[in-house]
Amino acid sequence: MLAKRIIPCLDIKDGRTVKGVNFLDLRDAGDPVELADRYAQDSADEIVFLDITATIEKRSTLVPLVERIANKINIPFTVGGGISSIADVTALLAAGAEKVAVNSAAINNPGLIDQLANEFGSQAIVVAIDSREGDENIVYINGGRTPTSIRTLQWVKEVEDRGAGEILLTSMDHDGTKRGFANHLTRAVSQLANIPVIASGGGGQMNHFEEVFKEGQADAALAASIFHYQEIGIVELKKFLKERNIPIRI
Repeated sequence: MLAKRIIPCLDIKDGRTVKGVNFLDLRDAGDPVELADRYAQDSADEIVFLDITATIEKRSTLVPLVERIANKINIPFTVGGGISSIADVTALLAAGAEKVAVNSAAINNPGLIDQLANEFGSQAIVVAIDSREGDENIVYINGGRTPTSIRTLQWVKEVEDRGAGEILLTSMDHDGTKRGFANHLTRAVSQLANIPVIASGGGGQMNHFEEVFKEGQADAALAASIFHYQEIGIVELKKFLKERNIPIRI
């Protein structure tokens, strides 16, 4: 069985790390390069950076940040936010990112997933899915501000068929609450998909990670504020999980 992964996530706004609740009420959490360096030293398996207010105009400012990160850390990292073309991905991978995450652009142009997978390989393409519960789980875009008519499981299958190599699944209802991951949704996605699923949204205690791996069947678990504010240490979390027979790299 492949080892489960622990992934800190850094939401970037104007070059700083921020964190909110349910995608709202953002507050500063520190310098992204310094945080990334700390996580790399603390045995994080990967890091995800999401430019949550990205626009085409800001793309030129994100590339130097990626270069700074790549020069500082020696673990894989993924970059997302405002990516909508082969040129965007070329620049970010050249700057040192291992993978890129696409979200809104893929919903607006599903063929983008095919194009990126063909150009760079599926292993470099992560599709981020922001999902909110209701009568059905529905996909949201534009940083969680705009609902679509697309059902989450329907979209999961399509992005895999189009060549995505991994899914970053965020439960908007659980995001920032620290009350636990959306295990029911995560399990449904994990059972449907034949590619790795990263669970995001709601991690607040060590047992939440045990639950999302066992009950949610996630391949990786992502969290932000509990790591940023050192409420949970990654080394301690990994020891906790290993003691509970979850395959994890120490």
